[in-house]
Amino acid sequence: MTGPAPLALSMGEPAGVGPEIIAKAWAALKAGGPVFVVIGDAQALSVYAPVAAVLTAADAADVFSTRIPVIDSPLPIQCRPGHPEPANAGTVADWIEQAVNLALSGECSGVVTAPIAKAPLYAAGFRFPGHTEFIAELTADAPFAGARGPVMMLTAKDLRACLVTIHAPLAEAPELVTVERVCRTARVVHEALKRDFGVAAPRLALAALNPHAGEGGAIGLEEIEVLAPAVGILRGEGITITDPLPADTLFHDDARATYDAVLCLYHDQALIPVKTLDFWGGVNTTLGLPVIRTSPDHGTGFDIAGKGVARADSLIAAIRLAGQMAAARRAL
Repeated sequence: MTGPAPLALSMGEPAGVGPEIIAKAWAALKAGGPVFVVIGDAQALSVYAPVAAVLTAADAADVFSTRIPVIDSPLPIQCRPGHPEPANAGTVADWIEQAVNLALSGECSGVVTAPIAKAPLYAAGFRFPGHTEFIAELTADAPFAGARGPVMMLTAKDLRACLVTIHAPLAEAPELVTVERVCRTARVVHEALKRDFGVAAPRLALAALNPHAGEGGAIGLEEIEVLAPAVGILRGEGITITDPLPADTLFHDDARATYDAVLCLYHDQALIPVKTLDFWGGVNTTLGLPVIRTSPDHGTGFDIAGKGVARADSLIAAIRLAGQMAAARRAL
């Protein structure tokens, strides 16, 4: 193999749109996009595109232009589109672990994860909320210089939106948004922008929690009692970050030109602008880990699985972004 190590792409839930969008992504990238090797079931993928079983990730580049390279890890039960098999949950989790191990060993330059169905995984004893936390656990003992994540970043076009809290009820957000959590998130994002995105002097924006950034305390005190102290600490560490700004003015074209990433305090504060800017092409990226990890910003699509209509835009964008991040790390 010549060139950079391939990306490892875990196949995700085999009864969802994962196999189909992987095939479509390969068709779009086989002539020159980042090379990837699928960790999954070759038979399930062969329904959608020609595949080549390979023994090692290093063999992927040799076949990528004509077939999808697959490190074959067969499913216990072949499933029908739209009908997940609970017995396959352990294998789906194993695919993720194999992909992460390939990246930790240097055999792959990063990890891209196709969507998983959480209910079958939970039923099989999976104890993590999702990919992000699982991959953080898998890489916990690996050496890593810098602020440790995981931090979830969603990207769409020129927007990088990073979450201080993720899948928490909105009613709990005021308690979860602490000085420590804001500072930790900002440190991870600041370092990741330099390491993974080639931004020499990152500029961070901070979204306020309350309307009008609390209006001086008239409609909320979190900006005064939590966010302003966090900003003071971060600026003392040399991190460039704004005061807490009203979220309703942070995402238009002119505003996005003033920062490299924005810290959002709860799920929809980030996801609404991301999906408005590019509903089909958003990417979920995990920052602050020893390995690069990206994922399409959508679910398993059981309702359209096997119908040939799934769009691969988000997966293609995730593969390309992982390739760019890997290149940035190699350039250090």
